[in-house]
Amino acid sequence: MPKAKVHSGAAKRFKKTAGGYKRKSAHKSHILTKMTTKRKRQLRGTSMIHDNDKVLIDRMLRAR
Repeated sequence: MPKAKVHSGAAKRFKKTAGGYKRKSAHKSHILTKMTTKRKRQLRGTSMIHDNDKVLIDRMLRAR
C-alpha cells in the first residue's frame, strides 16, 4: 500500500496535540528591529487552531 501524501508546508506549521492542533503566531519573522520588545514577547507563544479549521488541517496532514 503506498504511503499517504502529506502537505509538507502544513506539517511544518502545525503540531498535533491531545486538545487539537497548535500553531505559531504570525508576523514574527520580518523587520524585528522595528517591533517593540513587548510585541515580540507577545508573539513568542503558540495558540490553538479553531474547531472550524480542524477538518481542513486533518485533510492536509492526513491524520485519522
